[in-house]
Amino acid sequence: MSLRLRLMLVFAVVALVAAVSASGIAYWLNRDAVLNRTQNAALDDFHKSLEDNTGSLPLEPECHELELAADRIADSSQKYEVLLLTSKGDRPGCAAFSNEDAFGWKAVPKSLRTAVNTQRRVNSSNAYPYHLYWQRISLDGAPYLVGGAKVIGGGPTGYMLKSLENERQDLNSLAWSLGIATGLALIGSALLAQAAAATVLRPVQRLADAARKLGEGKLDTRLRVSGTDELADLSRTFNRTAESLEKRVDELSGREASSRRFVADMSHELRTPLTAITAVTDVLEEEADSLDPMIAPAVQLVISETRRLNDLVENLMEVTRFDAGTARLVVDEVDVADQVTACIDARAWLDAVDLDAERGIVSRLDPRRLDVILANLIGNALKHGGSPVRVSVRPDADDLLIEVRDHGPGIPEEVLPHVFDRFYKASASRPRSEGSGLGLSIALENAHIHGGEITAVNSTDGGAIFTLRLPMDATQLVEDAERKDSERDRDKKDKRSEQ
Repeated sequence: MSLRLRLMLVFAVVALVAAVSASGIAYWLNRDAVLNRTQNAALDDFHKSLEDNTGSLPLEPECHELELAADRIADSSQKYEVLLLTSKGDRPGCAAFSNEDAFGWKAVPKSLRTAVNTQRRVNSSNAYPYHLYWQRISLDGAPYLVGGAKVIGGGPTGYMLKSLENERQDLNSLAWSLGIATGLALIGSALLAQAAAATVLRPVQRLADAARKLGEGKLDTRLRVSGTDELADLSRTFNRTAESLEKRVDELSGREASSRRFVADMSHELRTPLTAITAVTDVLEEEADSLDPMIAPAVQLVISETRRLNDLVENLMEVTRFDAGTARLVVDEVDVADQVTACIDARAWLDAVDLDAERGIVSRLDPRRLDVILANLIGNALKHGGSPVRVSVRPDADDLLIEVRDHGPGIPEEVLPHVFDRFYKASASRPRSEGSGLGLSIALENAHIHGGEITAVNSTDGGAIFTLRLPMDATQLVEDAERKDSERDRDKKDKRSEQ
């Protein structure tokens, strides 16, 4: 879930809880106020009217007198119906109704009748034996207030029934109003959340974009800072970090460039004397049979070390081209089986290599770089694994798979992660070996420039397996490299024109 959506949800939940809580409290407070006001007004009016209109009646009034009293009591601005009851000793007396259809005896709850007719003991805390009682009821789904009291001194018992429908409608209108207010609060909170999210997330988005550009190598990326809040402090920290990183990278780039220039210059400087030394060693090798047996081993050592030094210089020059980013593919359409055969034949490995490759597997690759990869992989297998070395070639969808397998002791597990590292030696006690320590790393770089990969694993049957995976067609990589070169040249021209 995005941060923007989380912010909006938090705002919505907070607004909903606050609005519902406020609306609920307001509704219940208003409900109690409305009902209590109506209830108190009706009960006070009934109690007073009951005393006024029954006080002049005889102890045992006639039914028509009771009916007249009920009508007078019901004739009130509070608009309620009245029921009056009398009793003659133990026998029931008259029952007078202001409107029997609207308010009959059955409408009076039994619990209310019991409370009204219960005589209380008179004492210091209770001055009267009978009191006024009330109860809210529902008749046919409509709300009513029913109250009752017994006239003290042997008078009749009176009950009143008042409709609360108007109050219910008012409360329903209030509930709708509060519901609409809650909905408007939610909409307002959503708009506020959107504005807050935009205010908060816009700087965060700019910071994310700047960090992405910084990760892509655009070290001159900076943020425009305004304000004094935490996001502004974060932007300032980012700018200081980017500036420090740019200076550090510039220093490291300068040192790396110096190192590359040193290696390249050294390699070029060594090539001239090496050419002369190689010519001399070629002559010595031709005359090896006629040399004095005492100096022949020394001559052979010079010849082998000269060749090793020549290979090292060539490898160093190749490495500097990769590091400088100037290595480029020159693709051509080749039959992979013929290319592998030519690589093996040129190095006189035909007797030591078992080739499993069908003719007709055509791929657009750089033949020279493929030859370098194969020479290093097969040569490494022959050197460390021993013959026979098996080389198999097969297509795999849009890729080309070349597998080089030896039958030696395999690669130690602690060495496997480092087999493609430059100058890596499996044993620190034997830092010197016949190879330069660059062959496999150069093979991997040549695979990468093709858009491929080389992996090394140990076989369960013994020996090591190096698997080369290359795309069948590297033309697109060449086009991409040419486009990047043109863009880089254009950027350099633009910078020079700005200066």
